[in-house]
Amino acid sequence: MTPSYSFLLTLLMCCFSGTAQARTAMASEFKPRLVVMTDICPADLEPDDTESAIRLMAYADRFEIEAIITTVGWNCDPYPADWAKFLDNVIDKYEADLMNFAQRSNQKFFYPIEKEQNKPQRLGYWPSPDYLRSRALMGSQRAGIGVIGEDNDSEGSRKIIELLDEDDSRPIFFCAWGSANTLAQAIWRLKQERSEEELKKILHKIRLYTITDQDMVWAKRKELDYSSHQWLRREFADDLTFIWDESAWLNQNSLGSDNWDQYARLIQGHGALGSIYPKNKYGVEGDTPSFLHCMPNGLNDPSDPMQVGWGGYHEFALSPDNMTKAWTNWHQPVKSYSDKFEKRFYTDIFNDFAARMQWAAEGHGTTNPVVIINGKKGIAPVCIKAKAGQRIKLNARKSYDPEKEKLDFLWWEQTPVGESAPSIDLPTPDSPVIDFIIPPTLSGKQLHLICEVHDNSPFRLVSYRRVIIDVL
Repeated sequence: MTPSYSFLLTLLMCCFSGTAQARTAMASEFKPRLVVMTDICPADLEPDDTESAIRLMAYADRFEIEAIITTVGWNCDPYPADWAKFLDNVIDKYEADLMNFAQRSNQKFFYPIEKEQNKPQRLGYWPSPDYLRSRALMGSQRAGIGVIGEDNDSEGSRKIIELLDEDDSRPIFFCAWGSANTLAQAIWRLKQERSEEELKKILHKIRLYTITDQDMVWAKRKELDYSSHQWLRREFADDLTFIWDESAWLNQNSLGSDNWDQYARLIQGHGALGSIYPKNKYGVEGDTPSFLHCMPNGLNDPSDPMQVGWGGYHEFALSPDNMTKAWTNWHQPVKSYSDKFEKRFYTDIFNDFAARMQWAAEGHGTTNPVVIINGKKGIAPVCIKAKAGQRIKLNARKSYDPEKEKLDFLWWEQTPVGESAPSIDLPTPDSPVIDFIIPPTLSGKQLHLICEVHDNSPFRLVSYRRVIIDVL
């Protein structure tokens, strides 16, 4: 019998063991704030939202899940209210696995629900099932710009306004697995009730990542003026960060399908969540890149879409509707550039998930390396100002693995789109320490180096650290 969450609360004491100090779980950084808008539905109709919801639960210690909002998408208009039960089922299975997940962080307590509701969560904290259930809400049940207005408010849109009004300077990352119609309604309501200055301040908090445009049923997918997404891009072009992905989700779908045997072997049947992980149909977890984009692993700052991360790469350009602009990757050469990294990261992304599902099943496993550069811990970029011709030394020798696995290092440069050759020479890229001279040609430019660190566990888990050098 699986121990209940209430039994877990009885067992766990309000302390952390010494081992937890050695793990990334109780790092000082706060989690990124996340709102998901999903058209989750029966798995025989479309399983990928359920798959992505399961992966999200396996990373509940890495994101402050502010809301999971059920809403319309390509599969339905209107959204049937009883489909929300499929999200409820995922949270129930998370509850069954929670004792095992908590072992990963050596987590010994859960905050009372009142504190969970009002306290920023630090990286490593696994939220209670009651907290997640309180954040599972119904959003807009109809699609398109035509329904936005006076009669379209919902639990979801009201919660979004409440979150945006909170006295919290952190941005909120909105992940549109289906339609972003609920967010559009919240912004419409704010536009009616707030001053222009107040609205701008609120919009600056929003980071929206859409998996293509799903604010319509599949048959209307080419009618982009039907979508409320176009209205958001047009009306709030100067204030709203809007990422329109047309690369990462396609690769996730196809690479997942091509490697389905790995999902069947290492995800399905592992823990309670794995027991309901559905067989793929059109693709695997096409919505997952929306939160991979803001995965706090040291690779990228998700507020800068041009820092390549697990959710791809995006540049500000004309969007696929040929009318509005967005941060997007549908056009060349940007699509090929993003595609290259998405394929490069795929194995590490999958292995990271598989390692977490081992924790779900067994309550033990391996955790990610901790990358320390020039004595600086954390996941924030290491920022350096330097002069052309100056010698730079970057030392990651103090990096470590919580399970004391041997570490492998690789330093590489994120070069600009269209530039295949690195701008600096790294004579020992596989060493924990690199030493190089900044060429005179880089004067006035910015250099992005990545320190990629794998452990030698069976899953070869990875962590990163970005180094940004402003060359004077």
